[in-house]
Amino acid sequence: MSGERFSIAQVTPYAWEQHHEVNRYVERLSDELCARGHRVVVIAPSDSRELVKESRGVIARAAEEPDELFAGEGCARVLGVGQNLPLKSSRRSGGTVSLPLDVSRTIEELLDRDPFDFVHVHEPFAPSAASAALRHSRALNVGTFHSATERVLSTQFARKLVTLLFGRLDGRTASFAATRDAVERFFPGGYRVIPPGADVVEREGRGDGGPVEILYSAEEERAGVRMFLRALRRLPADLPWRATVWSRLGEAEPTVPLARALRDRVRFAGPRDGSEAQHLAAADLVVAASNGVSPAPQLVLRALAGGAVPVAARLPVYEELLADGERGLLFEPRDTQTLAAQLTRLVEDEPLKSRLHERVCADRESLSWARTADAFEELYGSIAAKRHRPPAVDAAHTRRLASRPLISVDLHMHTDHSPDCATPVDVLLESAVAQGLGAIAVTDHNEVSGAHEARARANGIKVIVAEEVKTASQGEVIGLFIEEKIPRGMTLAETIAEIRRQGGLVYVPHPFDRMHSVPDYEHLLEVVEDIDAIEVFNPRVAFTAFNEEAARFAAKYRVAAGAGSDSHVAQGLGSVKIRMRDFDGPEEFMASLRDADIVRRRQSLLYVQALKFLQTHGGAKSRPTRPAGAPDEA
Repeated sequence: MSGERFSIAQVTPYAWEQHHEVNRYVERLSDELCARGHRVVVIAPSDSRELVKESRGVIARAAEEPDELFAGEGCARVLGVGQNLPLKSSRRSGGTVSLPLDVSRTIEELLDRDPFDFVHVHEPFAPSAASAALRHSRALNVGTFHSATERVLSTQFARKLVTLLFGRLDGRTASFAATRDAVERFFPGGYRVIPPGADVVEREGRGDGGPVEILYSAEEERAGVRMFLRALRRLPADLPWRATVWSRLGEAEPTVPLARALRDRVRFAGPRDGSEAQHLAAADLVVAASNGVSPAPQLVLRALAGGAVPVAARLPVYEELLADGERGLLFEPRDTQTLAAQLTRLVEDEPLKSRLHERVCADRESLSWARTADAFEELYGSIAAKRHRPPAVDAAHTRRLASRPLISVDLHMHTDHSPDCATPVDVLLESAVAQGLGAIAVTDHNEVSGAHEARARANGIKVIVAEEVKTASQGEVIGLFIEEKIPRGMTLAETIAEIRRQGGLVYVPHPFDRMHSVPDYEHLLEVVEDIDAIEVFNPRVAFTAFNEEAARFAAKYRVAAGAGSDSHVAQGLGSVKIRMRDFDGPEEFMASLRDADIVRRRQSLLYVQALKFLQTHGGAKSRPTRPAGAPDEA
């Protein structure tokens, strides 16, 4: 990448005090990015009133001094954005997903000021702090999905909302291919697999002939601990092994009774007995016995990075990490007998254990968090590269344009050359003059004849020949300053290429209006570098949120903003105007548009919005009713 440094918000849905795999991922990735010179803030719900209070003070001060966000101790600052109501039991899911109450307001206050280049949301399923961040973000957005099925299935009741939120993602990643496949089934899109890293640790030296050390780390659901202990009871009594059950909470010992045969061989440990990493470094075998409710794939990665041989349940994510048995052994979920048999094999068969250990050690240097950070730096850079660069400044050209008078321009309208409009060209021109417009773009559907006729008949008004072209399946696009008709039915890329061939400008109308034929968000991302301007205000859009989405997209990709009445009746002409310097040709037009202002005329605006609403919802026999004070229809 170019070496550009970014301001990045990493957002997790889990309370920061929870030792959740997603939080571990966010923490380690943030540290790596911060060490490389990026400015990183972690946004998380918090159970700590002190952290929440301190964070709110930071956010308030950042209103005056944005750098305050990045001025804390350490590398990546953690902002606790509020306390939530838990929706899930931490015993079952390994963490609580929270309902944003004060969290959403705090996130909105922070993100509305647009202090970040990227907002990177983790598990952005609604409702959560991550989904709230995605809703309020004005930055480039990256979403990372970690869990395979539980969170996907649990949010199907809000699938439409989640789909709309995911439509704001400029990049989608998944921690594992299994996760990608599960999420993609419900929320189609392009997901890049970027696995988490693990800290590679050196194994502690052990003398030959000692018992095989088996570790179970209680990162998974409680049922996994019980299954592990039942499997140990099945091992032959004469096998040389010892086992450790490590729990961060130290709760395993009092809640899981031990059979007499295991009491001298199994010990329960917690942080007071050393870190999980220390126990992993001493282990020969690590068991992952999830039944699929809450797997812990990062535990398996940490085992591999520590040089231990994993024995894991045959879940897709575990199979992926173990390369279908190349780097460890597998057993069917809940199959205690097979788990016991696999442990017996590894304890008895030293050559088998050694072969697997060699394969693990051969690959473990590739598991570092540096590799994960490399992948995200490349992704951030490729997304940021799509942002439009400011044009080179030509002082003489700037002075010449500044000397031009200001005119009002409407960039989107139709004549009776469009199949859905009955406005004659002469009526359109008369209305444009009456509204004080200095220039108009005639954008008939799949036709340029109306624009040519308007230009030929224009008297004192500038007419831009244009066409609103219907693509095959990727919405509509307007070509400004063209001369030849562009056929409908081509791909979006092909249509843009034809506009370019004619020396025209690419203008995307109503890009997020679901009532129109519009390109998907990912289609826009594929061509954003070729877009000259985006229509950020269209009064015929039925819901203002669609215009807001267009304005947000244009701002974050630094695309010039345009507007037009999209008038299909003369009364709507000029309901929105662009105040800009007069121009001559497409180059001056773009230079003027970048500094233009958008002006909305409320009376006509009410009329065209009411007309659009009735057209959309009123049925075939409905007759639009004019609001009080609206102009007469033609």
